[in-house]
Amino acid sequence: MTVLFLGVGSNTEREHHLRRGLDALEQLLGPLDLSPVFESDAVGILGTRFYNMVVGAECQLDLVDLNAALKAIEAACGRREQSSPGRITLDIDILVYGDLAGEHQGMTLPRPEVRRNAFVLWPLALLAPHVSLPGGEQTPADLWAGWRGNQKVWPVAFEWRGQPLTPELLLRQRLSSANPAPGSGAA
Repeated sequence: MTVLFLGVGSNTEREHHLRRGLDALEQLLGPLDLSPVFESDAVGILGTRFYNMVVGAECQLDLVDLNAALKAIEAACGRREQSSPGRITLDIDILVYGDLAGEHQGMTLPRPEVRRNAFVLWPLALLAPHVSLPGGEQTPADLWAGWRGNQKVWPVAFEWRGQPLTPELLLRQRLSSANPAPGSGAA
């Protein structure tokens, strides 16, 4: 079994598509570890705000088959049928796949967004703070503590199958600051 982390996001019917994606991921991978959900401005595209989260799981699929299965889940949620640029029903990215580091099957692993984007790094730091990222000794908690960027992310209340994913304490932080300082107890 390979331990993996996935970035999952949507900016179109966000709650519906995240829930649908989680259902499909659970069917594909089995039990899931889920981060809180965050809202953020779109990065790299012109579009409305996203809901983003990180999903951890174990997988028996090789990297190519996993990537194909994830693209099929995206397509089932309308990703290929979209006619409006900047509207993404569901986006699932492989962030970490086992201990792979570097270029593999046309993918850079760990995915560069892990270090660059707050909407990936903060949820990963909350979900797996002490996991060493492949190709280095840094953990998501270390990276989040040292993150220096200007992206704004906000924790949002979100439930999947009746279970809240975003803790109340994190939601209260939203009221006091749109983006708490890394290392302030948020990771």
